Amino acid sequence: MTPRPKSENRDHHGVGKLTGKVALITGGDSGIGRAVAIAFAREGADLAISYFDEHKDAEDTQRLVKKEGRRCLTIPGDVGDHEHCMYVVRTALEELGHLDILINNAAEQVTQDSLEKITPAQLERTFRTNIFSYFFMTQAALQHLAQGSSIINTTSVTAYKGSPHLLDYSSTKGAIVSFTRSLALSLSEKKIRVNAVAPGPIWTPLIPSTFPPDRVATFGSDVPLQRAGQPEEVAPSYVFLASADASYMTGQVLHPNGGTVING
Repeated sequence: MTPRPKSENRDHHGVGKLTGKVALITGGDSGIGRAVAIAFAREGADLAISYFDEHKDAEDTQRLVKKEGRRCLTIPGDVGDHEHCMYVVRTALEELGHLDILINNAAEQVTQDSLEKITPAQLERTFRTNIFSYFFMTQAALQHLAQGSSIINTTSVTAYKGSPHLLDYSSTKGAIVSFTRSLALSLSEKKIRVNAVAPGPIWTPLIPSTFPPDRVATFGSDVPLQRAGQPEEVAPSYVFLASADASYMTGQVLHPNGGTVING
């Protein structure tokens, strides 16, 4: 990508907000997932990174986490598969000992200019990766999460404002908002907090790989700040929600979106 996404905020000096914690991040090989992994490592957490098949990206993320002095386990495979999600959690526990934070972040999108062009295969694939995996991974992790643990789901500004070219993607992101709110209520007695982050236009590898060149060239220019955000600008929302700073927050959504006004 040109320019490269910014995943490391060099002004972020960790203060131990996540010391002793272990976090599992799906889609942690690049983009927002990578930035969150680095930020968590700087705050003292060890990481397990789930990703599809981008092995070089995952190795780069692992290197950046280890540079912060933390452990980083990389686990490839399809999180849209229930058995694989069970395997990911089991492997993370075997290697890292326990689990405190689950970040459901894996996503994929395919642009189409009309509803009629969304094939059954595309529809199923988008829902499998973007929302089924959130159910599967949470089901696998839940019995290992104790009081004070945190689940954070990545939704999107498209869940609130829609997108004419991302009908299936936007639908999954709306489902994630409802999943977050409902799961927060379900787990409140267990004192497990569930929140979400709804990024706006963020410069990640997903953008040039799925949008046509003309949309890539103007990506992010329509928000009040008139630019795309960087992954490093989204990561602090996850650090906040995962840490004790957000101890009185559950069922909520943070909106790092460049100033887009959200209703609902």
